Amino acid sequence: MLEQRIQQHFIDSADLKYQSAQTLSHPIASAVQAVLACVTSGGKVLACGSGPAAAQAQQFAALCVAGFERERPELAAMALAPDAIWTPGGLEGPDIDALARQIRALGQAGDVLLALTESGNDLSLLSACDAAHERDMTVVSLTGRSGGRLASMLRETDVLIAVPHDRAARVREVHSLVLHCLCDGVDAQLLGEQEIPL
Repeated sequence: MLEQRIQQHFIDSADLKYQSAQTLSHPIASAVQAVLACVTSGGKVLACGSGPAAAQAQQFAALCVAGFERERPELAAMALAPDAIWTPGGLEGPDIDALARQIRALGQAGDVLLALTESGNDLSLLSACDAAHERDMTVVSLTGRSGGRLASMLRETDVLIAVPHDRAARVREVHSLVLHCLCDGVDAQLLGEQEIPL
């Protein structure tokens, strides 16, 4: 019984990825172009996420700086920490503006905010999106099916990559693949297409 349950996870994940390939390829390509325009003009990518997605943001920033599957010059990217800023005046509890504060401190016009969230309703990411727009940054948002409130905040120049599923685990699995596609797409545009040895 347990093995069947495990196998079903693999099947469900593979099915969603297969079904999403055509739907997500266009917004992913648009996100590649946004990141490419940013880093080739001296800008940087600020990546952030809520909950487990914060770790995915860290991974993406690391792959930009250290390289994905090929040697290349470092790309300017950093992950924002949702809990790295103390609240002003010693207030207790989570600071929903912690990401926004970092964006206002570090973001410049032409930079890209990469925001990862399953629901699209996380208050800290909504605040981060507002801060990015204040700074004239492009927002690339990875969400679940509806995109939540974040989707309605995006501008025409922003990119929404909405995974067509409601289950958080499945959405995060596709987000990981999307981030790999972004890294590979940027590398292919910068360095040319190349077969990667298995």
